[in-house]
Amino acid sequence: MKSILFVDDDLLILQGLKRMLHGMRGEWDMRFANSGTEALEMMAAHPADVVVSDMRMPGMNGAELLNKVMQLYPKAVRFILSGYSDTEMTMQCIGGTHQFLSKPCDADTLRSAVQRALDMDRWLGNDELKAVISRLSNVPSLPSLYFQILHELKTPEANLQTVGATIAEDPAMTAKILQLINSAFFGLSRQVADPTEAVMQLGLDTVKSLVLAVHLFSEYESHPQLVRQIEALQHHSLATACNASRIAALEGQNRNIAGECFTAGLLHDIGKLVLVANLPEQCELARIRSTLDGISFQEAERQVFKVSHAEVGGYLLGLWGLPISIVETALFHHTPSERRFIPGFTSLAAVHIANYLQKGICDNLQILESRLDRPFLEKAGLWERVPFYWDCLTKPKE
Repeated sequence: MKSILFVDDDLLILQGLKRMLHGMRGEWDMRFANSGTEALEMMAAHPADVVVSDMRMPGMNGAELLNKVMQLYPKAVRFILSGYSDTEMTMQCIGGTHQFLSKPCDADTLRSAVQRALDMDRWLGNDELKAVISRLSNVPSLPSLYFQILHELKTPEANLQTVGATIAEDPAMTAKILQLINSAFFGLSRQVADPTEAVMQLGLDTVKSLVLAVHLFSEYESHPQLVRQIEALQHHSLATACNASRIAALEGQNRNIAGECFTAGLLHDIGKLVLVANLPEQCELARIRSTLDGISFQEAERQVFKVSHAEVGGYLLGLWGLPISIVETALFHHTPSERRFIPGFTSLAAVHIANYLQKGICDNLQILESRLDRPFLEKAGLWERVPFYWDCLTKPKE
């Protein structure tokens, strides 16, 4: 039975949690602490699998508590409960929070978030992966602006202008978003000058995904020795995202599917980003082994870490609560045949192709086809379309 520890300084809230989650007592061993200090004492006596803490508590706040839990019990899944007014402080203070839950949080939302984390732990919770995850001292949290946009989209009066105004409140994020949108990746006919126009040009889902990706990559800008690697990863991720969404469009998929492909492409290599930022020497060793031994980078990663960046990325995205299609794409983007086959067009298929559909990775169609998972693409009915994608997405427009 999995152990869940809830922490809040308000006894009435703890009593409410007990009532709300009473139906889970047969599946979870639930404990309740009235302070950060009491929570650490409980963890010392019996470490919990999941810790859910309120942000604002006297003495030791939720950020401080979860940072200590991260240091002492790195395998525990960590959630913060916070109001939107706390969000900026939360994201700045916590390097080790896996997921942010907004208050008030209803029983179904809390239950599904915790259960999903436990399910993900069963899915990807092998000892080798947990050992690598526990060594990651600098893991980004999801940005406050991302949650503000999600919150905005749920309101009845949500529209392009209000979302654009929300983004505009963060000048640094706005500048980076506009820089990306005006780059050659998107091929817009004219310069976009404000976030509202960006939302109108690209759609809510694409801009929301860019906010998320920009934040994740920006978390590691303070590592000057890694600037080139991180810039290369960001360039590859954005190129993959754009090509994946274009493949969706070529297949006549609707805007929602194209947006999902874009997000999945942006985040497919998040595990590589986190590994490079936290364990650069081991990543360099994997790169050298891949080159000298003539093996794939994923094989070299397994020799060094016992797991690959795909598993690390899938695990983190799952803990952050992103849609299962995004998680699966990160996990299987190199080996889609390992995933239970789902008929029809999927973001996994689009990203698998788009991941290699770039200059410097596969410089001709034959190399591209040799890298792709042919049995998977044949089953999906897309193998014969690969030359068409190559012609459409790699040849200069006349």
